[in-house]
Amino acid sequence: MITDNQTQVQAQRKHVGISAQKVRLVVNQVRGMRAEDALTTLSFMPQSAAREVYKVVASALANAEQNEGLEREDMWISEIYADEGPLRKWRRFGARGRFKPILKRSSHITVVLQERLQ
Repeated sequence: MITDNQTQVQAQRKHVGISAQKVRLVVNQVRGMRAEDALTTLSFMPQSAAREVYKVVASALANAEQNEGLEREDMWISEIYADEGPLRKWRRFGARGRFKPILKRSSHITVVLQERLQ
């Protein structure tokens, strides 16, 4: 629920070359955190998806500062999710004329920041 004095800012990154299932493992760790705390947490995570999520959160935070004139300290992650992107299908030919499909999965990451007044 949003009131008159709370503003939402969003950022999206599409066609990330990591499956949505792997990105969701990282996204679930930072959901509901302050934006600055989430950036600190993501910078120390070993997963490769953490780097992509870091970029989206940092972009949303920059949007809040530049476009809306909001303070960094007041922003927190109200929504963050990873949806499945397009699927690239590759083929590889195996022994005895067999066909071995390879599925290259991608994802779309969305972050919505909301201002929380103390």
